[in-house]
Amino acid sequence: MLDLRQPRDTRRIHRAGAKGVRLIADDGTGLNVTLGFGKVALAALGMIAAPALAGGSTGTGTLHVEIGNVRSAKGRVHIDVCTQAQFLKDCPISADAPARVGITTVSLTGLPPGRYAVQAFLDENGNGKVDQALFGIPKEGVGFSNDARIKLGPPKWSDAMFDTTGGEQTIRLNLRYFLGGDAKR
Repeated sequence: MLDLRQPRDTRRIHRAGAKGVRLIADDGTGLNVTLGFGKVALAALGMIAAPALAGGSTGTGTLHVEIGNVRSAKGRVHIDVCTQAQFLKDCPISADAPARVGITTVSLTGLPPGRYAVQAFLDENGNGKVDQALFGIPKEGVGFSNDARIKLGPPKWSDAMFDTTGGEQTIRLNLRYFLGGDAKR
């Protein structure tokens, strides 16, 4: 599990670009977290100011996302944790983990209390995006928090949103495949 509050010598900056900074834990978990530049500044401020103000506690929580119906152990399962304004766009809080057939769990710590939605996909080819076929149909498995249904387009915010209070929380969702079938059991 990657904790953005962990000591500097146990994490490293992997890539900085136009979207933000990718941090990778050096503890061998294989987890990655990408933060937009605004979130990086906020996280840095939080790591400095919050422990002093809160007596050593930052008051943020851990979110575990159990993604079911993963059909391949090839690639990574990627999640974006989005506010309503960011939903179905480029969300600044994201994480991924190596794919495992069946259920893959992606965890992240330091998530402030609030209302969010998770959008997930199986990045089988490692290109960091959902590949699309004709008419924008996803070629890779996709899913949303609350297991929100995908009909003729993505779900509504109200169908995918959930609240978190800053404690430890687990949510579950299943990937759906529009080409090539579901996971083999």
